[in-house]
Amino acid sequence: MKKLLTAGLSLAALAGKVAAADLPVKAPPQLPAYDWTGFYAGGHLGYAWGNSNWTTPGVSGSLDLAQPIDIFAETGSFFAGVQAGYNYMLPNRFVVGVEADASFPSFPNLADISIGGSSSTFSSPVGPETYSETVRSFGTLRGRIGYAPGRWLFYATGGFAWTYDRSTLTNLATGVSDMPFLWRLGWAAGVGIEAPVAPHWTARLEYLFTDYGNSNVLFANASQRFTSDLSLQELRAGLNYQFGNDPAVAIASTPALVDTDRVNFHGQATFTEQAYPAIRSPYQGPNSLPGGGQGREITDVTLYAGVRLWQAAELWINPEIDQGFGLGDVHGVAGFPSAEAFKEGFSYPYARVQRAFVRQTIDLGGDTQKVDADINQFAGSQTANRLTLTLGRFAITDIFDTNKYANNPKNDFLNWSIVNAGTFDYAGDAWGITYGAAAEWYQGNWTVRGGIFDLSKTPAGGISPEGGQLDSSFGQFQLVGEIERRYQLWDQPGALKITGFLSRGRAGQFADALALAAITGGPADINAVRKYESRPGLSLNIQQQISDDIGVFGRIGWADGHVEPWDFTDIDGTISAGASLSGRLWARPGDTVGIAGAVNSISGVHQAFLNAGGLGILVGDGMLPHPGLEQIVEAYYQLPVSVLKLTLDYQFILNPAYNTDRGPASVFTVRLHTQF
Repeated sequence: MKKLLTAGLSLAALAGKVAAADLPVKAPPQLPAYDWTGFYAGGHLGYAWGNSNWTTPGVSGSLDLAQPIDIFAETGSFFAGVQAGYNYMLPNRFVVGVEADASFPSFPNLADISIGGSSSTFSSPVGPETYSETVRSFGTLRGRIGYAPGRWLFYATGGFAWTYDRSTLTNLATGVSDMPFLWRLGWAAGVGIEAPVAPHWTARLEYLFTDYGNSNVLFANASQRFTSDLSLQELRAGLNYQFGNDPAVAIASTPALVDTDRVNFHGQATFTEQAYPAIRSPYQGPNSLPGGGQGREITDVTLYAGVRLWQAAELWINPEIDQGFGLGDVHGVAGFPSAEAFKEGFSYPYARVQRAFVRQTIDLGGDTQKVDADINQFAGSQTANRLTLTLGRFAITDIFDTNKYANNPKNDFLNWSIVNAGTFDYAGDAWGITYGAAAEWYQGNWTVRGGIFDLSKTPAGGISPEGGQLDSSFGQFQLVGEIERRYQLWDQPGALKITGFLSRGRAGQFADALALAAITGGPADINAVRKYESRPGLSLNIQQQISDDIGVFGRIGWADGHVEPWDFTDIDGTISAGASLSGRLWARPGDTVGIAGAVNSISGVHQAFLNAGGLGILVGDGMLPHPGLEQIVEAYYQLPVSVLKLTLDYQFILNPAYNTDRGPASVFTVRLHTQF
C-alpha cells in the first residue's frame, strides 16, 4: 500500500507539471476489477449466540445458548466449518450465487454443552429436573446476491437452514437421563462482505440469523414432552479458494487487500482407520486395551493461516475440525499406536483452534539460507546464526525433540514412543497443545533451545476430569531445555539433541499412594496424595542420513519413576531406533518405507502402584502381577495415490501396558493424508 501511495503521489505531481505547461494529460491506467465468477470452496470460524424457549405441561423456561469461550479448556459457543458454492457476475457487476455450508461446534465442556444451555425446573409428579439442549452440527443452503465495486463484494444471503441437536432431561432425584436427538429445520438470512487477499484466495466477514421454529421431543423415561423453539445468531470469518483463474493473471489483474507476500495459507486432511483382532486377556481394568479386539477411525482437517506482522515476525492461526476415537479410548498401551489419536474423542466433528502463536526471527549473521513456504512457515531467507522467539499456543514438540525421520504422525511413524521420546512428558492438554514461550539460538552447528509452558490443571492419571485442561493460573508449569549439535559423518548430515524437562505442580508419588492403600484397603489412589512436586526427565535424540535415500534415527530417555507423569504417557524409561528408506531405491521415488522398534519401561514402585489397582494416564489393568517390558515394532509403507498419500502401517505390541498376562496385540492401520 505504501508503494501504491508513493506512486500515486508521484503521478499527481507529474500531472500538475504537465498541466502547467498546458499539455494534454493522460489518466493513469486502472487495474481491472475482480471477477467473481466461478466455483469456490473454503472454511470459516465463528461465534454463535441465541436462545431456545421451551414449555412442558405446567412449566416453561428459556435457554441462553451462548457459552463463554474458555481458551484453556477450548470450550465455548464457537464453531468452525466448511463451505462451497458458485458465483456468477453480471456485466453490471451484480453478483448472484448459491452456497452450501456445514458447521461444527467446539468440543463439549464438562456439562457436555458446546452451543447450548440448561435449565433447572420442577415438574409434578417427577420432581426436580434439569433440561438442556446442545447443538451437534448445523448448516445452510443459501442464495447470494451482491454488488462488487472494484475489489469488494457486498452481499445479502438467505435460504434453508438445519441443525442436529441433542436434548437431555435428567431426574435429579434418581440421576436417570433421557438424551434423544432431533433434527430442526428452518431458514437463514444475513449479510456479508468479501474481498481478495492473495492469488485465488478471498476473505469474508458474515453475519447470519437462523430460526428453526418449534419442535417437540418426547423423553420416554419421564413420559414428558417438551416443545421448544431455537434461534441462533452467528458472526463468521471465512476464507475461500477461488477455482479456475491462473495465478499469474490473478496477481497482475486483481488488486488485493494486502500484499500477497504478507499472507500464507496451507491446509491438510488426514484420515486413519486402526484395528486389532482379539488378544489374550484373562482380566482387564478401567484403562485396559479391550480384549475382544476393536476398530476405530479418526479424521482431522486443518487450516494454517499466517500473516506477516512486521520485519521477520509472523502470526499463525490453525483452526481445525476433528472427529473420532483412538483404540480403547486411548488406553491400554503406554506406547500408544496412533499419535493421530487424542486423549479426548467425540463421535461428531468438533472445532478447535489448535495453534495460535507469534514467531519473531532475529538474524545474527552467517550464511543466508533460503526458506521455502510450508505449513506454518513463510517463504523467504534467514541467516545461519539467528534467534527465534515463539509465543502463544502451540505444541512443545513443534520445537523440541524433533527428528527428520520420526516426528510427524501424518507422514511417517504413528506410535507415540517412536515419534517422540516416550519419557518426554511434555506439557499439553488432551490434544498435546499448550501455552508458552520458547527461544531458539542458532550459532554455527549448534542450537540451544529453552521454554516455559503451562501444565494441565491436574495430571491426567487416576480419575481426573480436569486432566488435559490447561491451568489458567500458570501455577503449574514446565521448563524445557535442549542442546542440538549438527555435524557431518562420512559427508552425510546428522544431528544430536539432548532434551530435558522439569515439571512443577501438584502431583502424586507412587509410594504415598501405596501407603494410603495399605491403610484404607482400597486400590491405590494417586489423586488422594497429590502435593506440590517436581518431576524431571532427560532424553537423547539422534538422526543420521546414510545416503540420499536412507536415514536412521534413535532416542533414549529417562524420567523420574517415583512421581506420576503429568500430560503425556506412562513411561519412565525408553529406547527406540529405526530407519526410513526412499522408494528411489526400487524405482518408486514417491514411496517411503519405515521400520522401527521401541522398548518402554516403568520403575519398580510404578509397577507396584499399577498392581495395587492404580490408574495411570493410559494404562491400568486393575492389577499387574507379572510386569514386563513393553516392546513395540512398527513398519509402514507410504505411496502417493493421486493427491493423497496412502500409508499401510503394522504394529506388533508385546506386553501392552507392561502386562505379560495380556496380549500381544497386532495393530493394523490405513492412513490417508493430503495437504496443500
